[in-house]
Amino acid sequence: MVAHSTTSGGRPDLPLAAEFPEPSREQWQSQVHKVLKRSGLVGEEPPAGPVEAVLDSTTHDGIRIHPLYTEAPGDPGLPGLAPFVRGSRPQGGVAEGWEVRQRHEHPDAAETNREVLADLHNGVSSLWLRAGAAGIAIDDLPDALNGVHLDMITVSLDAGAETAAAAKAFLALAAEQGVPAGELRGNLGADPLGVQARTDQAGDRDGAVELARRCAGEFPQLRAITVDALPYHDAGGSDAEELGCSLAAGVTYLRWLTEAGLDVDAAAGQLEFRYAATADQFLTIAKFRAARRLWEQVARSSGVSERARAQVQHAVTSQAMLTRRDPWVNMLRGTIATFAAGVGGAQSVTTLPFDAAIGLPDEFSRRIARNTQALLLEESHLAQVIDPAGGSWYVESLTDELARKAWSWFQRIEAVGGLPEALASGLVSEEIADTWERRRDAIAHRTDAITGVSEFPNLDEKPLERTPAPQQPGGGLPVHRYAEDFEALRDAADRRAQRPSVFLATLGPLAAHNARASFARNLFAAGGLDATEAGPTDDVDAVVAAYTGSPVACLCSSDGLYAERAAETAKALKQAGVKLVLLAGKPSDHADVDGYVHAGCDALTVLESVHAELGVRR
Repeated sequence: MVAHSTTSGGRPDLPLAAEFPEPSREQWQSQVHKVLKRSGLVGEEPPAGPVEAVLDSTTHDGIRIHPLYTEAPGDPGLPGLAPFVRGSRPQGGVAEGWEVRQRHEHPDAAETNREVLADLHNGVSSLWLRAGAAGIAIDDLPDALNGVHLDMITVSLDAGAETAAAAKAFLALAAEQGVPAGELRGNLGADPLGVQARTDQAGDRDGAVELARRCAGEFPQLRAITVDALPYHDAGGSDAEELGCSLAAGVTYLRWLTEAGLDVDAAAGQLEFRYAATADQFLTIAKFRAARRLWEQVARSSGVSERARAQVQHAVTSQAMLTRRDPWVNMLRGTIATFAAGVGGAQSVTTLPFDAAIGLPDEFSRRIARNTQALLLEESHLAQVIDPAGGSWYVESLTDELARKAWSWFQRIEAVGGLPEALASGLVSEEIADTWERRRDAIAHRTDAITGVSEFPNLDEKPLERTPAPQQPGGGLPVHRYAEDFEALRDAADRRAQRPSVFLATLGPLAAHNARASFARNLFAAGGLDATEAGPTDDVDAVVAAYTGSPVACLCSSDGLYAERAAETAKALKQAGVKLVLLAGKPSDHADVDGYVHAGCDALTVLESVHAELGVRR
């Protein structure tokens, strides 16, 4: 019997596995090797280097993700203290959680007002208002905010090139309500560099500086400037590129404000940073932690006092990750992204409604968006522990590596003269375009899967219809959604009077062909194509007898049956009228087979060739 020691608190220590010898890493690697051998990923002899490296993956920033982490890079510090990795506030969100910030952009002021009041009565504590030509008319702001007590909530404006006019209207409304200057909270949303990124036109530097001077002098809880990193994310950029551009923007704003006479602490206090949160929860958690560390380093170098170096963060669930097809899955993406933003330490979180990529959200989708946050805060108690991911070897390592990648990109931007010059010269657009092409290629090969679109699509879904959202300013960095290429194929197929179909030439019994037939059916459905199977067949004649007349056929069976019947079947199908014969399996040497579909193939290129053969035009 094992004796139990007692802790200072009087509770017994649990020895658990203390009776057994401590396992070594080498023993674990031996077990991994056995499993990988059975799966065919390695041979009898272990590969050079750690055997588990076979399972590594790589992010779009070139960070290698390992299957196991056994150490962290260093001490991340404590919440509310430099370098702020573990949070900008010492109390975290334990007392009040984070701000639930809902976005509004409906051009009808009465409808916006109805939505705003519904949100505020049901858990929303902060408003994000898109104003001007891309949202609510500036003259309609008083109507949109009718019945809203501006001294009780925070308001973040987003008016692009019309920020000065929107800020003037908002401040006039606050004065009309009699809101004391010290109680007005939020952000006026000036972001001239964001305007430049989106439109390729210079933003209003002087107007932003003047708003910052006024806020610093008159409104102690109101910020003037949003450092919006979403344009870089929406253009297809990586997490490090998003972070590096935000750092460069923040530094530029510090320079402008201090040159205008603000002291450096006051200048830093005028900035709020906006980042995207995605369904990649660990990268999102690491991004918000790395952002605070990076900004602390920049602010410290700029002479900002410690307390003023804490970054204020607004997280927004990614618009780029949203799909128009099977949009219900967006609820799951939004939940994971909101979870990650909360765990990552964002002070304000916006969960975009699941139909935001289709048009203006309806009442149901807005309700689900705000209830997503209510559930995470009130039922999952996500904010009860400060930085719950802190101490995880994986999260700490990922935070450190992401910070280093972002810092390197930030230095490249600074080397050409700062973000305005990097945008004007094309450095930012070219770098992000390269990343987008790599991401697009990963999506095409389905190594970056999109559930409901590139994987497990639902051909029977009924498309949602929504009122179109206001057109956002463009002309600068492009705006992408990860699903756009596959959804373009789906749209083209859906425009046909009858859904295009591929014939699945299944060889042998169900057990021999079912797995690859299911794989092929799923792949073709991602392009909006139906698939008709021959069913169990004993010979070539049975396959030809079941042939449906489609100009495209895909052989589906086991490698053994392919060796016996693939070439003969392909030849017979071409004689029967098939123009394009594919085979579900790794590329091999089969006569009359024109192409192969398999895990890791360029599914988008395959689907485009099938569309062309079937006469489907975009």
